[in-house]
Amino acid sequence: MTIFVDMDDVLAETYEKHIELYNLEHYQQLNISQITSGEVWHNVPEDHQRSIKDHANQKGFFRYLKPKKDSIQVMQALYAQHEVYIATAATQFPESLKEKSDWIDEYMPFITWQHRIMCGHKFILKGDLLIDDRTYNLEKFDGDTLLFNSPHNVGDTGYTRVNNWLEIAERLL
Repeated sequence: MTIFVDMDDVLAETYEKHIELYNLEHYQQLNISQITSGEVWHNVPEDHQRSIKDHANQKGFFRYLKPKKDSIQVMQALYAQHEVYIATAATQFPESLKEKSDWIDEYMPFITWQHRIMCGHKFILKGDLLIDDRTYNLEKFDGDTLLFNSPHNVGDTGYTRVNNWLEIAERLL
């Protein structure tokens, strides 16, 4: 089986990093448990929203994300049994190309350079399964999909949803 796995908010704690930086920048105590839906910037005062939108352009933002719980172990097991690629929309933020590659080198060195796809649109991917947190990536994919749960997609329906990496392991290993 050929599996494509998104990076931000699927393998890496991007949403949580936005909250961490927001709290540092604005001396707040926002917690992910306080957010029921939407992007992080939807959940802060309007005069703070721009700073959150600018995080992805900051040097180091993508490099120092934490891996999602159990993602490393499950990805390693998937990689041993399937044709697995990390497919990330890195071209949206040019600084992220090297940072994301360095992140993979650190946390998932078993994913070789040939299995790293830094792209724009993901509908160009041809395979059996795409795991992503963005429905606009899933809707045009010509294969099966898993929607990785995130506060920003709680209202999205019509996709098989997974809440964590152990659920992915149960389905695919």
